[in-house]
Amino acid sequence: MSQITDPTPPGSQDVSEPLRRALGDRYLTYALSTIMHRALPDARDGLKPVHRRILYAMHRLRLNSTGGFLKSAKISGDTMGDFHPHGDAAIYDAMARLAQEFNVRYPLVDGQGNFGNIDGDNPAASRYTEARMTAVAEALLEGLAENAVDFRDNYDGRLTEPVVLPAQFPNLLANGSSGIAVGMATNIPPHNIAELCDACIHLIKTPDARDDTLLNYVPGPDFPTGGIIVEPPENIATAYRTGKGGFRLRCRWEVEDLGRGQWQIVVTEIPYQVQKSKLIEKIAETIQTKKIPILGDVRDESAEDIRLILEPRSKNVDPEVLMGMLYRNSDLEVRFSLNMNVLIDGVTPKVCSMKEVLQAFLDHRREVLQRRSLFRMEKIDHRLEVLEGFIVAFLNLDRVIDIIRYDDDPKAALMAEDWSKAHVRARDEADYVPPAPGGSELSEVQAEAILNMRLRSLRRLEEMELLREQSALMEERAGLEDLLESDELQWNSITDQLRATKKQFGKDWVIDSVDCGARRTTFAEAGEVEDVPIEAMIDREPITVVCSEMGWIRAMTGHIDLNRELKFKDGDGPSFIFHAETTDRLLVFGSNGRFYTISAVNLPGGRGMGEPLRLIVDLPNEAQIIALFIHDPARKLLVASSAGDGFIVPEAEVAAQTRSGKQALNVRGDVRAMICSAVKGDHVAVVGENRKVLVFPLDELPQMGRGKGVRLQKYKDGGLSDATTFVLEEGLSWLDPAGRTRTETALQEWTAKRATAGRMAPRGFPRDNRFN
Repeated sequence: MSQITDPTPPGSQDVSEPLRRALGDRYLTYALSTIMHRALPDARDGLKPVHRRILYAMHRLRLNSTGGFLKSAKISGDTMGDFHPHGDAAIYDAMARLAQEFNVRYPLVDGQGNFGNIDGDNPAASRYTEARMTAVAEALLEGLAENAVDFRDNYDGRLTEPVVLPAQFPNLLANGSSGIAVGMATNIPPHNIAELCDACIHLIKTPDARDDTLLNYVPGPDFPTGGIIVEPPENIATAYRTGKGGFRLRCRWEVEDLGRGQWQIVVTEIPYQVQKSKLIEKIAETIQTKKIPILGDVRDESAEDIRLILEPRSKNVDPEVLMGMLYRNSDLEVRFSLNMNVLIDGVTPKVCSMKEVLQAFLDHRREVLQRRSLFRMEKIDHRLEVLEGFIVAFLNLDRVIDIIRYDDDPKAALMAEDWSKAHVRARDEADYVPPAPGGSELSEVQAEAILNMRLRSLRRLEEMELLREQSALMEERAGLEDLLESDELQWNSITDQLRATKKQFGKDWVIDSVDCGARRTTFAEAGEVEDVPIEAMIDREPITVVCSEMGWIRAMTGHIDLNRELKFKDGDGPSFIFHAETTDRLLVFGSNGRFYTISAVNLPGGRGMGEPLRLIVDLPNEAQIIALFIHDPARKLLVASSAGDGFIVPEAEVAAQTRSGKQALNVRGDVRAMICSAVKGDHVAVVGENRKVLVFPLDELPQMGRGKGVRLQKYKDGGLSDATTFVLEEGLSWLDPAGRTRTETALQEWTAKRATAGRMAPRGFPRDNRFN
């Protein structure tokens, strides 16, 4: 037998581990990478890594808000090559979104070219567009060169990139953010910078402020597309307190008078993140499907601003009713969900309240202030050291010149000289006392600075400037020391910075005649959009409803003569014909005991033979049409089955909202629904197939919404033939065989208790056993 050997060579680095653990570890690594480095924003600067890297790449390219533009392809290429090793298309899409004024409340990129539009059109290719930073982006980057934040190596270790940006304002809430990670997501609406600055200042003054108190400064989101928030204040407060909730946002509209009683609705602002083209398509679809019959037409007259025209079908329509229907059936009202899930310290994801987010920003600003102050102090110390060397040189100018002129190594000679014993030249001013040098010897930095000094700097005026500069720097350094030692001074400085930011980007901020800083989204009470009666939605016009024996239904224009001869299909004939109006609703009662509701305005026209009723409602093929009539919610109906069971049902309870109808009379087996008539009177008359008639009081029948009913008449064999209601004093009427109406008032012989057998019908009663 051959020996089986292990193919793995000795010393191999392969490690065996269970598949469950291997998959779990790798998926956890992927999930954490997605959460921390892709989908969730940092609470401190409100940016995701791709956005932060785009802005830093633009900063390195010196694309300031007042400078020139550069090709977007260059920006996305540098970002990809230096900091973000992913697809350039994804980087360009992220950069393009930062330039879209309808997506970002305060754009961070100033785009030149086609960067997309509110209709949903994509931006042009990156080789066709140009970009630079905006003043808002520069505010996020201010202090980056002053050691304000930590830097880390880029993906290949060639360069460094900031871990977070200094951020002068709470960009997370100002511009909002959205993203889907693994097992979590975030969705934050944009807000107004001025209001956020006021809330931060209040939080500095009152660190233990309640979440609800902050709503006095930030009442809600401020969307770049404007609109009206109709969410109740208590719901907004709960959303900001818990970090989860939602906001109902409506369009802004007005009624435009066209003269002669005509008018139209003009929509000037649409909800946030709603594409205008798709919105118009949805509204046009509701017109085509007649979901909103009172809406006649929609068209787009937008240029740079939004202008959607909604034309009513009739000038008698109430604009509020029309808009209420549109809110329900289109994106003119949307709900923006709030899920404030952010990286609170750059590492840990957490669903935060507004107060927690603002506090995270303020703590970051304090750290930035301390780091910038320490950086400035180091610069001041370095400059003071240089200034001390310059002052020594000016006080001993002749000796310095001799050393530089004649010494082989002037730098070492300057450093070795004892300047405390050096000759100091006389001065003209009697009251001038020069400051003493910091020490008897010059440092290497001071000596190098003296050697690099220009000859023109040896003027007497320059010496005076150095002394003044030294005094100013020493005063500034003392102020920075006081700042770093005092929490109160630090928060006062942050407050002043926030006030300056509010002034820069507040309500007076205007660019190219566009008001950029004022609040765009307002608040209002929603009001209840009640069910609109169909009469308010449809023009009232007369029609004649015609339904054939085979169930073909149509609506003929106007009230025609009911005895007029009409055309039907071969083998078909009239079954129901009556006058109605387009605002009416019709009820159909089938032999299966179900009621179906039809809008008269939706009936097919009368030019042809109509359409099968079974295509309009879900009436089974084996079921027959027992009754077809105009719906009257105030009326009551008598329904009965062929077995002689029945009851009274309010007509308002049988109106159905769907095609499948609403069950009222329960029937089983061979039993079928047979009678459906309006209740008129105080007594019920029943006749069976055995020609026996029974009369009993109406109050002996129960009123029900659904059921089998109770026994109307007792039969030994056969079943029910007909039933009706009437007023006992007026008598019971029927048509005799000659077609004459006969009324019987003496009905004592046939009057008895319900569910009895009854007596034979009176002489002259119709042979078909029908009352009508």
